[in-house]
Amino acid sequence: MELISKLEQDAEFHLPATASEIANLETALGISLPTALKNLLEETNGVEGKYGLGLIWDTERIEQDNLSFRTSSNFKDYYMPFDHLLFFADAGNGDQFAFGIIDKKIRDRDIFVWNHENDSREWVAPSLEKYLEWGATGKLKI
Repeated sequence: MELISKLEQDAEFHLPATASEIANLETALGISLPTALKNLLEETNGVEGKYGLGLIWDTERIEQDNLSFRTSSNFKDYYMPFDHLLFFADAGNGDQFAFGIIDKKIRDRDIFVWNHENDSREWVAPSLEKYLEWGATGKLKI
């Protein structure tokens, strides 16, 4: 939270996620959360930036959005599968940020953005920390 507070003056922090909320999320999605995201959720269950931007979603939204993207029949008609992404934030324009999943595991710390207009998935940051830093300083390009 300290890093976010330094970078994002208007950040609003939620109460920490409970151990059971995090465990339920991991069970529902069938994946262990990356350490950086899990640690952040243990400090604050979601962070909102300026204008209510979802810098980091709460456990409920992470679960709902990921399950919706993976199971919606509407999405299957228009987009590649989403089961290789763990969405955790949005850009406020329909694009969403995610960790990559390979063989049901998050193997590295890289952050990707999914473009809702053309269904592209592009690398944007080497870690959650850099995603937050680059987003606050304008270095994150989407």
